[in-house]
Amino acid sequence: MLIACLCARWCHVCNDYRANFEAVAAAWPQHAFRWIDIEDEAELVGSVDVENFPTLLIRGDAGEVRFFGTGTPSQAELQRLVRAAAEHRLSPGDEPVVQLAARLE
Repeated sequence: MLIACLCARWCHVCNDYRANFEAVAAAWPQHAFRWIDIEDEAELVGSVDVENFPTLLIRGDAGEVRFFGTGTPSQAELQRLVRAAAEHRLSPGDEPVVQLAARLE
């Protein structure tokens, strides 16, 4: 799976969350984790409207979106989301999100 955090450099919540994101990435080496600044990588993000930070996108091995949304910016919450996505217990996003997931190769 790919777990992407959509954030912004100016967001203090994102900056505080990054260490938690990296800790979970280290605990789940079988998955790819990516930190995406939506302003620095605006072309990649495309028409996806990120309203709250941090926003997570979880893509399955077959390219399907397993989760798109916000959550409590904590290490425990991210671990719960990764576990649920691995077990296919989450809902996908809309079409722009599906397109973004396809661009995250």
